[in-house]
Amino acid sequence: MENLAKSGATAVDQSNFGQAPGESRYNPMTFEPVIGVEVHAQLRTRTKLFCGCPTSFGLPPNTQVCPVCLGLPGSLPALNQRAVEMAVRTGLALNCELIFSNQFSRKNYFYPDLPKGYQISQYDLPICGPGWLEISVHGKSKKVRIRRAHLEEDAGKNVHNEQGEGSHVDLNRAGTPLLEIVTEPDLYSSDEVDAYLKALRDLLVYLNVCDGNMEQGSFRCEPNVSLRPQGQDTLGTKVELKNINSFRYAKDALNYEIIRQAELLGEGGAVQQETRLWDVNKGQTAVMRSKEAAHDYRYFPDPDLLPVTLDSQWIEELSHTIPELPSSRLQRFVQDYHLSEYDAAVLTDSKGLADYFESCVTHFPHPKTVSNWMTGELLRELNASGISPEASPVSPERLVELLQLVDSGTVSLKAARELFPELYSTGMTPEQLVKEKSLVQVSDEGQLNVIIEEVLSKHSAQVEQYRGGKEAVLGFLVGQVMKASKGKANPGKVNELLKCSLAS
Repeated sequence: MENLAKSGATAVDQSNFGQAPGESRYNPMTFEPVIGVEVHAQLRTRTKLFCGCPTSFGLPPNTQVCPVCLGLPGSLPALNQRAVEMAVRTGLALNCELIFSNQFSRKNYFYPDLPKGYQISQYDLPICGPGWLEISVHGKSKKVRIRRAHLEEDAGKNVHNEQGEGSHVDLNRAGTPLLEIVTEPDLYSSDEVDAYLKALRDLLVYLNVCDGNMEQGSFRCEPNVSLRPQGQDTLGTKVELKNINSFRYAKDALNYEIIRQAELLGEGGAVQQETRLWDVNKGQTAVMRSKEAAHDYRYFPDPDLLPVTLDSQWIEELSHTIPELPSSRLQRFVQDYHLSEYDAAVLTDSKGLADYFESCVTHFPHPKTVSNWMTGELLRELNASGISPEASPVSPERLVELLQLVDSGTVSLKAARELFPELYSTGMTPEQLVKEKSLVQVSDEGQLNVIIEEVLSKHSAQVEQYRGGKEAVLGFLVGQVMKASKGKANPGKVNELLKCSLAS
C-alpha cells in the first residue's frame, strides 16, 4: 500500500503479545505495525453475479452451475442489477465517492477453482471510490479511510481429502457476487483491526447486503501488515494474511505476524512480500505463495460486458433506503433511552436485537428494565441455543407480558427470572406458566396481615429489638413473612405492612 505519514501508530512491544514465534529475543529496534484490510463480503442476492444460478449454501457439489459460471465457450455474462444496487447502498453507507461510469475487467490467473482462467472483477474503475468508516477503539473514535469497494465474482472451492488421497473442485460458489472493500493503511494494531472488522460487518448486516457469516465464508478478511522503524514514514514490506474466518483468528494471526516480522527485522533480516496462511492448530502463519503485483494479473476490460453507468436519480432513491446505521443507533439509545454506552453497544450489536428492544419499549416504556432482561436472561438463552433474536421463541410481546406481571405485582421479580427458561423452552404464555406453577404473588392486605401477625407473635424478641431502635431486624422479619407465605407474598407490600404493624 502507498506511503502514509505516521498517525497514531503504536510501537511494537513483544511483551504485549505473549511468546514470540522464534527462540531469539534479539530486537534492538522499536517498530510500529501498519495494517490495511481487504474484506470480501458475499452479497445477499438470490442468484449469481453474471447468471441465474442460485447462491444457496451447503448444497451437493456442482449442482448450482451453468455454462456461464462454468466458463464454457460461447456463454455470455449478464450483470445482476440487484448486486449493483447492494454495492451502491454500501458505498453510500461508507461515505464513498460513487463512480458513475465503472467497468468490469478480467483478472487473469490460473487455479483449479477458476474455470475460465480469469476472474471478472473491477480494477481501475471500481463502482465505489474513496470513503471512510468511523470506529471506536478503547473508547476513542477513529476514521478509517476506505480506498475502494468493487464488485467481483467469487471462485469455486477446492476440497481436499483428509487422507491425502486427492482433491476435488466444487464450483457451486463460482460466480457468487462479492463486494471487495479495501482500506488505506490506517490501522496500527490488532485491536484496531478487530474494531474495524466488527463495525464493517455490523454495517453490512444492518444494510441487509451480507449475512456476515464468517464460518460459511460470507465475510472474509485479508489483513496486509508491514512494520517500519518507529518515527519513519515510509512503509515496510507488506505481508498478506489469508485463511481467516473469525475475529479472534484475525487478532491472533496479526499478533503472531507482527512479532515474527519484528524479530526478523531486529536480527537484520528482510521481510519478503508474500501471502501467508494462518494455521489455527499450530497458532502460526506459514508461506502460501509470493505476493503478486497488479501487473501480474494482466488486467484488461472485459469485452463481454459494457461499462456500468449509474443514474443520479436512481442513486437518490437508493439513498432513502439506507436504514439507521449501528453507530447512530447506539448514540440514540444512549441519548433517548438513557442507557449506558455498554448496554447500548450490546443491544445494537445486531439489528435484530435492537429491533427487539425497541419493540419492547414501545409497549413497556421502561428502557433500563427491558435492557437488563435482554442483556441478561434473553441473551443467555439465545447464546446457549445458537438462535438469532429474530427467531427467539420469546417474542417481544411475550417478554413485555412477563414484565407487566412483575410491574403489577402479580409475580415477584425472583419468580419471573426463575420462570424465564421455561417461558423460552415451552412456548407457553407468562400468565399460563404463573398460574400452572401457582406463582401468583399475594398482595391482598387482609391475607398478608394475618401472616404478619403470626410472625410477629412468634418473634417477640425481634419485635422489641426493632422498637428499641435496631431497624436492621426488619429484614429478618420480612424474610420470615416470605417464608411463611412460601415466597408468594409481595415483598414491597410486606415491608409497608410490617412497618405499620411494628409502629402501632
